[in-house]
Amino acid sequence: MSNSENPYVSPGMPPLTLGRRQSFFEFWPLWLMYLPVAIQWLFLALRYRSLTLPLIANPSLPLSGMVGIPKSTLLRQASGSLQETILPWYVTHKTNEPEATQAIKLMAQLKDKGITLPFVCKPDIGCRGAGVKLIKDKNALIEVLHHYSTGAAIQCQKLSDYEPEAGIFYVRDPDSHQGRIISMAFKYMPYVVGDGRRTLKELLADDPRAGELLHLYQHRHQANWDKVIPENEPYRLVFSASHSKGAIFKDAAECITPELTQALDHLMQQLPDFHYGRLDVKFQNVDELKAGRSLQIVEINTASSESLHIWDSNTSFSEAIRALLLQYRLLFRFGAKTRQRGAKPPGLVSLIKHWQLERTLTRRYPETD
Repeated sequence: MSNSENPYVSPGMPPLTLGRRQSFFEFWPLWLMYLPVAIQWLFLALRYRSLTLPLIANPSLPLSGMVGIPKSTLLRQASGSLQETILPWYVTHKTNEPEATQAIKLMAQLKDKGITLPFVCKPDIGCRGAGVKLIKDKNALIEVLHHYSTGAAIQCQKLSDYEPEAGIFYVRDPDSHQGRIISMAFKYMPYVVGDGRRTLKELLADDPRAGELLHLYQHRHQANWDKVIPENEPYRLVFSASHSKGAIFKDAAECITPELTQALDHLMQQLPDFHYGRLDVKFQNVDELKAGRSLQIVEINTASSESLHIWDSNTSFSEAIRALLLQYRLLFRFGAKTRQRGAKPPGLVSLIKHWQLERTLTRRYPETD
C-alpha cells in the first residue's frame, strides 16, 4: 500500500483502488459475522431434518472438510490435470529427533519431490492462514519445526512461479454435470514503498489503511520496525494471502469468464464427488486468468470456506450476509441430494471432536508470515 489511490501492486495484478479503507464489519469477531448463518442453519436443519446435513455435501471427504480434516486428504484424491495444476506438496510428521536433524532429512525428501528453497510450510490441519511460513533456509525450517508438537502433520509446498492470486468459489449441483463460479476475489499483498527518509513504522502510520491495522503488522515486522526503507523500494507486509492476517481482497466478479469457468470445471471434475469449495489460485496475469490458462492451485478449501468478495471493503454488509447465507443454503441442498444417494450425515459428536482437535493444534502453530 501507499498513500495514493493506486497503491503498489504485484506485476500481473490489476490496479488497486482502495475506496473505503475498511468496512465497518471487516474485522468483526467471526462469531458475530456468522450469527445470521447460525440462525439459518437451525432453520434449515429443521426443514431438512438433519443438523449435520452439510457435512456430506462433498461425500468423499470426511465432514465435507468443515473442520479438523487434513488438507492432504483432499489433495490426495486429485487426479489427471488437476493433480498437475496443484503446486507440488509433501506432508511430514514431527518426530522426537532433534529438529536440526529433522530439517536436514526433510529438505532431502523435498528435493526428491522437486521442492527446493524457498518453499512454503503450513499445518496440514488448519484454516484462515494459520501457521503459514515462507522457508528461506535451514534455520527457518528448524524454527518452524520447534512450534509443532510430536506427531503433528506439516505440509511443505513448492513456492508458486507467480505472485498474483485469486480466491475462486466453485459449486456443482450433484444433479448437474457442470459447475459454476459464484464468487471470485483478487488477493492483494499489502506493501508500503520507501522514500529513504521514513522508518517502516512511520510509513505504516501514514498509510490510509495500514495505519488502522498496525496490530496486524507490528509484531511480525518488529526487526525492521525502526529501519528506514530505501527510496522507491516496495516493502511487503504479508506473505500469506489471508485477509485475517492483513491481505486486501477485492471483488473480481467482472473477470469471471466462460473460458475460466470451463477450465475450472474441467479440473474440478477430477475430484470424486466434489461439489462445493474455494480454490486459492495463483496466476500469471489477468488475461491468462480470464482465459483459464497458466493456473497454479495452492489450496482447495471446502465446507467452511468463504466467498472472499465479502471482505472487499466496498462490499456492503447486506451483500456480504446474502453471500454467506447462499453458501450455506447450497451446502444443505447438496447434502440433501447426496443423502438421497445413500450418504449418511455424521453425528454431531464427530464434528465437535474434529473442531477441538483443530483448535488444540492451532494454539501451537507459528505466527503467520
